Amino acid sequence: MNPNNLNTQSSNSFLELRSYFEILKNKNKLKKDILKTIRIAFLADCSLQHLSTILGILGNERGLNLEIYQGDFDGIEMEVIDPRSKFYAFDPQFVVIIQQVQNLKSRFYGDISPDVVGEKILNITTIWDSIRKNLNIPIIQSTFVIPAERTFGNYELMVPNSLGSRTVEINSRIIDEAQKRTDILINDINYLASEFGRKNWRDEKLWLMAKAPCALEGLPILAKNILDIIFAATGRIIKCIILDLDNTLWGGIIGDDGLEGIRLGDFEDGYAFSQLQQFALALKNRGIILAVCSKNEISNALLPFQHHPEMILKEGDIAAFIANWNDKASNISEIQKILNIGFDSMVFLDDNPFERNLVKGILPDVLVPELPEDPTNYLSYLATLNLFEATTFSSADLERSELYRVEAQRVQLKSNFDSVDDYLNSLEMQINLERFNKFNLPRIAQLIQRSNQYNLTTKRYSEAECESLSLDFEHAFPFTLSLADKFGSYGLICVCILKFSGGDAYIDEFLMSCRVLQRGVEDYAMNRIFAEAKSKGVKKVIGSYIPSPKNSMVKDFYDKFKFKLIETSDLGVTTWTKDVDSYENIDTIMQSVGS
Repeated sequence: MNPNNLNTQSSNSFLELRSYFEILKNKNKLKKDILKTIRIAFLADCSLQHLSTILGILGNERGLNLEIYQGDFDGIEMEVIDPRSKFYAFDPQFVVIIQQVQNLKSRFYGDISPDVVGEKILNITTIWDSIRKNLNIPIIQSTFVIPAERTFGNYELMVPNSLGSRTVEINSRIIDEAQKRTDILINDINYLASEFGRKNWRDEKLWLMAKAPCALEGLPILAKNILDIIFAATGRIIKCIILDLDNTLWGGIIGDDGLEGIRLGDFEDGYAFSQLQQFALALKNRGIILAVCSKNEISNALLPFQHHPEMILKEGDIAAFIANWNDKASNISEIQKILNIGFDSMVFLDDNPFERNLVKGILPDVLVPELPEDPTNYLSYLATLNLFEATTFSSADLERSELYRVEAQRVQLKSNFDSVDDYLNSLEMQINLERFNKFNLPRIAQLIQRSNQYNLTTKRYSEAECESLSLDFEHAFPFTLSLADKFGSYGLICVCILKFSGGDAYIDEFLMSCRVLQRGVEDYAMNRIFAEAKSKGVKKVIGSYIPSPKNSMVKDFYDKFKFKLIETSDLGVTTWTKDVDSYENIDTIMQSVGS
């Protein structure tokens, strides 16, 4: 098979770095069959017409239909204070606030009061809090680009009341205030401008004529950054990075050059490979799964991980390790089965164009960056792609890679048993139910945003909305399930939200990690749902299945539990019901601990 003849029109298209005008050419080529619509409201003290246009195009290319509302120019406060404003009538799912340093200059130059920064921060947080009174949605707040002029030269940041130091302080305090609240996300425009080059980011003439937030050349970068945040907040994230070995993780070929001959460390281009390993380790430590896919003898492939003194990554850092002479698309498919995650949540790094094209052609959902020929440029190139955007971080992220590595051990153990029940009994599983609480809210929000396959409704509750549900003891029973076995903990793996209204119980949310399929977790959860419904004195439990491009695996979920189908909409949404008194508990092979 010739990979160059394969169709490579895939999710990889957004990796191409294009100019504003190149993107604009696709304005009349927008897809019409987009299923997912997201409403975004822009509030700004600059003009966003050009930005909104290319944001819509880029979103469409990545499978989203973006409905965009642009607030009145420099009318942020009036929009958010008035509950009858067009902004609230639009009912956005995201709010993007972009503010420019140009509008701070006259204030900062003319006011030497030490409280001027505090006043601006109060203004920003008041805007946030006003929005949150009416909408429980993520707010994406921009930082301010540090201005070009320096009244004190290199001494600028040493002077508390200088324009430069005040801008730096504002950015720092925006971060501090965002950390105190839920669902405040940062659009770090100052970082974008610094990477792009602030001299090139600014266009004073365009600001004067059109009040544009940056030069036209910077708009695609800004639009992509906003889109990256929205994708991460809606669960479309990278979960796994699959690494080639020879000339990707180290210089040279381990099978030919031997342990002493490969290049790592501070000499020649070994430094570049060590830096990529350091980055991979940092990704692993923040929750990204690491896997290896290499054409090699397994003993040779493992040798550097086990014995090379300059090797930063160790064997224990890799959740799935495949080295053989099969084609890499087949091996990546095997990794996908082991980890049980979607292909579109994987990134494959390989120095070889042939291997990259093969994987892109056969597995079009896997992201395959076109790594530069020079390994010293690997990291800077990956930085421009921003593949690993995050909107939350919790202690559970630190454990994720180990959870998947242990899961690979479970997969291997399973092959030694004659029956599923024998295997499950051998695991000695323990399950723990907890109502939503402050401790697990970040992990709950993560699971809700990220889970796509075993997810009956794919509703995306924010952390703030989850917190509100946790406090509603009369009308809601939101709970989580955590699972452990003799190998270790799976962590929090199931989220259910049961709501009570009009004498009935409604399964508003039911999702589960695919890592625990066929272990009986869903049976245990349903037992608890009906037990809670019975304790509340309700007669029926009602649930819905809302189809999405990824959740077809649960379309028969309610049929399995012998619910009765009562309605099917034109869009394929099915509604089911079951009398509480008719439910019979299902035996599960796990011990209940905790609540």
